[in-house]
Amino acid sequence: MTLSWKLVVDSTDAPALAEFWGAALGYEVEDPTALIDSLLAAGHLPAAAVLERDGRKLFRGYSAVRHPEDPYDPASGVGKGRRILFQSVPEPKQGKNRLHIDVHSDGELDAVVERLEKLGATRVEEQDQGPAGHWWVMRDPEGNEFCVA
Repeated sequence: MTLSWKLVVDSTDAPALAEFWGAALGYEVEDPTALIDSLLAAGHLPAAAVLERDGRKLFRGYSAVRHPEDPYDPASGVGKGRRILFQSVPEPKQGKNRLHIDVHSDGELDAVVERLEKLGATRVEEQDQGPAGHWWVMRDPEGNEFCVA
């Protein structure tokens, strides 16, 4: 049996980190406005649980990105394929990630690294292993490590 999954990333500012990764990967930031409006209208969600950002209503503390070609539920805006959910947590990042994202540049490593820097990422260390690979270790705006190969 094959299972569905999503990657969940703890953050201090879920909407901001979702916007970074949406732009970095070319993913769409999910828009749960229709679902939130229906929950608010039915009295199932308090207004304090909602955040407005860039014309979208979000569940406070949560924001997600999804691959633009994957299916999604139009009623909720939730992706049904490749998806990353960012959740705000009170504690700061503690040490090195045990799991990270690898971004593949399709041979345009320098251009992709420069574009990611303009979005708010920082370079950490270049790795050149010859025939085994060439990549950059980078950090997203909240310090989460990822690689660009």
